[in-house]
Amino acid sequence: MRHRVSGSRLNMPHSQRVALMKNLARELFEHGTIVTTVTKAKELRPFVESIITRAKKATTITQELSTKSTGSPEAMELKSRNLALRREINRNFNDRKLVKKICDEVAVKYLTRNGGYTRIVKLGMRRGDASEMAVLQLVDSEEKKETK
Repeated sequence: MRHRVSGSRLNMPHSQRVALMKNLARELFEHGTIVTTVTKAKELRPFVESIITRAKKATTITQELSTKSTGSPEAMELKSRNLALRREINRNFNDRKLVKKICDEVAVKYLTRNGGYTRIVKLGMRRGDASEMAVLQLVDSEEKKETK
């Protein structure tokens, strides 16, 4: 029985699923949009949003750190928390340049937003095997302001 078990197995072992999520998330952060199946996109969404939430926390800590003096114990604590958050993100990608991009560029866009950082747009069926395809993209806050 699968009572209260969240997520889909995607017909693969755990290690392959984790590797798939990490690779899809990497591509999403590098390019902004990816085309994948609807099931994979729905599985990837919570993974990406948790990473962005951690990056937002690291960004706010960095902003707080700029107001503190460098030698104070509060500043040292903020530095260590910032480093810990960046290492948690790096655990998924093992690429410091990508972590820097996520924390310094991507997370800054979403500082005032409380979730909903990604969008899934369905495309239709794939020709070869009739899988339902979708575009997973990062939502841009500038786009929303222009439409208003």
